Amino acid sequence: MIMQDAPSLPDDMQPWSAGYGVIQHNDSTLSRLKTLLDKAGDPVTRGRWLALLAAADRLTCMGMWLVANMTYVQRPRLDGQPLTADDFKQTPEGHTGGALNMVPAYVGYLLANSLSGKTRSWLMGQGHCVAAIDAVNLLTGNLSPAHAQRYRLDEAGLARFVADFYHYGVKADGYPQSPLGSHVNAYTAGGIMEGGYLGFAELQYAHMPLPDQSLVAFLSDGAFEEQRGSDWTPRWWRGQDCGDLLPVMIANGRRIDQRTSLSQSGGSSWFAGHLTLNGFDPITIDGRDPAAFAWALLEAEQRLGNLRRQADYPAPLPYIIAETTKGFGFPGAGTNAAHNLPLVDNPASDAKTRQRFNDGAGALFVPPEELQAAVALLNNHGYSQRPLERDHPLAEPAPVSPLQFPDLAGLTLPAAPMAAIDQAFVALVKANPALRVRVGNPDEMRSNRLNESLDLLQHRVTDPEQGIAESLHGSVITALNEEAVVCAALANKQGLNLVASYEAFAVKMLGAMRQEILFSRQRRHADRGPHWISVPILLSSHTWENGKNEQSHQDPTLCEAWLAEMQDVAPVLFPVDARSAVQALLKIYRSRGQVAVLVVPKNPQPAQLSEEQARELTDQGALCLHQDPSPRVQLVAIGAYQLVEMQRASQRLKEHGMPHCLSVIQEPGRFRLPRDSEEAQSLHSLSAMTQLLPTVAERVFLVHGHPEVFSGVMRPLDTGERSRFLGYRNRGGTLDTFGMLYANHSTWAHVLQQVAELLGQPATPWLTTDENAAAQGLGDPDALR
Repeated sequence: MIMQDAPSLPDDMQPWSAGYGVIQHNDSTLSRLKTLLDKAGDPVTRGRWLALLAAADRLTCMGMWLVANMTYVQRPRLDGQPLTADDFKQTPEGHTGGALNMVPAYVGYLLANSLSGKTRSWLMGQGHCVAAIDAVNLLTGNLSPAHAQRYRLDEAGLARFVADFYHYGVKADGYPQSPLGSHVNAYTAGGIMEGGYLGFAELQYAHMPLPDQSLVAFLSDGAFEEQRGSDWTPRWWRGQDCGDLLPVMIANGRRIDQRTSLSQSGGSSWFAGHLTLNGFDPITIDGRDPAAFAWALLEAEQRLGNLRRQADYPAPLPYIIAETTKGFGFPGAGTNAAHNLPLVDNPASDAKTRQRFNDGAGALFVPPEELQAAVALLNNHGYSQRPLERDHPLAEPAPVSPLQFPDLAGLTLPAAPMAAIDQAFVALVKANPALRVRVGNPDEMRSNRLNESLDLLQHRVTDPEQGIAESLHGSVITALNEEAVVCAALANKQGLNLVASYEAFAVKMLGAMRQEILFSRQRRHADRGPHWISVPILLSSHTWENGKNEQSHQDPTLCEAWLAEMQDVAPVLFPVDARSAVQALLKIYRSRGQVAVLVVPKNPQPAQLSEEQARELTDQGALCLHQDPSPRVQLVAIGAYQLVEMQRASQRLKEHGMPHCLSVIQEPGRFRLPRDSEEAQSLHSLSAMTQLLPTVAERVFLVHGHPEVFSGVMRPLDTGERSRFLGYRNRGGTLDTFGMLYANHSTWAHVLQQVAELLGQPATPWLTTDENAAAQGLGDPDALR
């Protein structure tokens, strides 16, 4: 930390400068606050600011007191008296050290809002520190409706509050009894992301606020080593389309059971140098002092204001490094134990530990009357005419204007489904000029046929190259890091988004995508939206068309993993041609709060559907393309290349007079058994499934991914021994599409072999001798091309 000589303070600063409880103000902070107070302009404002500084010290102490109580205590006392053995929990739990560190940070954020009369947005990457947020929110009355109905600031209310922390109880509907979570959840007042995966907040915060918004992003030094990519924030920030970014790293120097790599590399001074090399403007503060946080946020915002008046990029973005000790303010600080339970032993059963708790809590305790006076000063929302922090500008993200859909009827579409999506997306962007666009691109957009999108939106770079689709203000976020680019789209919840990736690479996006849909579903259950436009994740250059790049590039894992998630927030669609691809894309944009996976071919496909059929397929998720009277077998395709093979198999059956039906399923997740009442609203009933898919006992499915996954998802359609599922069998290599299909027993001829087995007859009526031998692995595979 930068050290300064002890400042000479005016008399009116003396009472506050002496500190309160465990909160002390070092010389650097005092000097900075002296300068800030000199800007008050008049004695009344200066006096009000000093009172706010003193109030923040008291709120910080009591917030830390409540965090410690949440971990250890079942009956808190508001008279400050020591607790007895019966007052403690038998099984304490909590990420206590990190939560203790977050209290001065969050109170500093509240203090900055009170001083400036402006409510900023916030997010917290270390979601396991939620106790700090919930504790301070309860003390200040900044509660979500669920918390406000359940908790109050008296001993009975506090007892219920601490009992709900890690309660573990479950309701009859399967949801937790307690609205308090171990991470930020939909009931956390003002919470906008869970923060369960360390590092994703670092990748998202740059793309969240619009130019008239300000976002405080609380980050952790553990996340710095867990998820690279946040160093690129200065590459993405532009004053023209981005709001104020105020990153705050809580540098407490410890992971769960060891020091962080940052700490071992040289601590905050090393990190400040690292930030400078990556285009940031680091500001180091005392992370134990709420006043230091408030000053830093106001200072950083002022520096950002200056940056907006320049046109040089990358801009040196302010980055606050808050130096502290893990678990500061309570016994056990700085030890490995501080991560979870800083006292090591249990106060309920150990007298010495109980004394340590009482001593530590006693140093933090603030008498109720003094706390109430402090909270009343900080809660100056009416005076400032600003919203509560629970209602900050990003608390309920939504598009800034209604989404307008262009008229695409009669549009001549290219044969390649990805190229058709390209045309539709460009039309959508042009029809919605008010919406900020983010396209996440981890590799080659042109390879995936998104040429018009790239030409219109362009790569966002700091030094554009002439003659290339690059721009200082481009909307395409390109980085060879799948997590970084998908987070750019997921974060832009007030705008319009698209992500496109090679299917095999996209699996690295899974964690970020999953965190998003879990929080989205929580919000829906809590009646908090979500209102943001759903985000399509396009998987192209996929398993069946990427054989040239070896088996590492032939991987359907992401769509299969997404099929395991809940259909109401995580649909998976397999369009089969250009028209169905466009309709699938539009369907996703008409929905809210979903992250959808679309597996889309980049290579030209035959036009399988009319416009009406494409809409019907998208609306229903399945479509019968051919049906003979009294069919003896049903062919079901999931995927574009799979439908081509099924069409060839169907044609052979037609030629030989075998009655059958052919169906295509675009959205297999709608044909599963519901796992709860919310998902059931997005699924077909058993009777609806019967109407969509003719009832035929013998069924052969040809699917895009592993057959075991699809048969498990679509259990209602599986007729047991009378059904066969073909798909990816983990075979691949340097092959073309036909080679991939053959190696995985997924050609039209393999389908006919399965039909023959089901019907108890040889396949030779439908296959020539050479074709039959090839399908059995005994002849030349080229006979099946």
